Amino acid sequence: MMFIEPMLLKTRPNAFDSEAHIFEPKIDGHRLQLHLSGGHVRLFTRHRNDCTQQYPELWNVPTDAVDLVLDGEVACVENGIFDIERVMERFQMKKTDRINNAVKRNPVNFVVFDILQLNGRDLRTLPLMERKRILADVLRPNEYFTIISYFEGRGRELFDAIVARKWEGIVGKVKTGNYVGRLSEDWVKVIRWEYHDVFIVGYRKSKLGWLAHVPEEGHLRPAGIIELGITLSVARAFYGVSKKLITKESGDFIYLEPKIRARVKTRNWTKSGMLRTPAFVEFIL
Repeated sequence: MMFIEPMLLKTRPNAFDSEAHIFEPKIDGHRLQLHLSGGHVRLFTRHRNDCTQQYPELWNVPTDAVDLVLDGEVACVENGIFDIERVMERFQMKKTDRINNAVKRNPVNFVVFDILQLNGRDLRTLPLMERKRILADVLRPNEYFTIISYFEGRGRELFDAIVARKWEGIVGKVKTGNYVGRLSEDWVKVIRWEYHDVFIVGYRKSKLGWLAHVPEEGHLRPAGIIELGITLSVARAFYGVSKKLITKESGDFIYLEPKIRARVKTRNWTKSGMLRTPAFVEFIL
C-alpha cells in the first residue's frame, strides 16, 4: 500500500457563493487516509504516520470493493459537537486493552469526503463530482463510516449554519477539479473564529509566547499562551511597554502587571478552559 500525498486547502477569510463549487462542513478531527487491500486495512495521518492500531472500529470497511483508498477526517461527536480532544486522546493510545475499551466508550467516526483509488484504478484525474458519485456507490455508511454531506453553490448559507452550531468552518471545492497531492486553490477553507479579550500577564523567555489570562469570578485565571499573529512591529511595541510592568521572573517566564489587554481569535475553548491556539489580533487601548 503506497501512501498518497493529500490534497491540501488554502485559506479564505470569508464565506462565498459559487456555482463552480460545492461546500462541505469542515470536520474538527484529524485527516485520515484509509487503504483497503486484500482484506487488510492501513490507516495514515496526513503526515504519513501509521495509526492503524488506534482505530480498530475502522478495520471493517462497509464496501464490496476489493481494494480502495479513501480520504477523510476521523472525528468524535458528542451532543452534536465535534470533540477534537477525544480524537487526540484516541490517537495517542498505544496499549491494546485501552484501545479496545475506548472503542466501546469513545468510538470514532470516519467522515469520508473523497475516493482516490478503486480496484486498482487511480481515480485522482477524474472530476470531483465523478469521484463523489463513485464514493456514494461504493461505500455503505454505518455507525463508524459517514459520507460527508455537501451543498452546491451556497457557501454563505452553510457557513451561517456552521456558526450557529459552533462547528469549525466550511470547505469549498471546485466541482470539476482533479485530486492533486499539494496545496491547491481548488480546495479552500473558511474558519469560524471566536474573538475574546484577554490580559497579557507575562511572556516566555526561551521562545515567543505571551501568557493570556481572562477574568473569572472577580480574578484573572490562565487561558493559554499566544504564539500566533504576532508581527515584528507588534512585538516591538509589546516589549517596549512591558519593561515598565515586570513584577518577577520564574524559570522560563517573566511576569507583568495585568495592564496590557489584547483581542485574540481562537477556534474554541478546550474542556480545561484554555483558548485553543489563540492568535493575536490587536491591542485594546
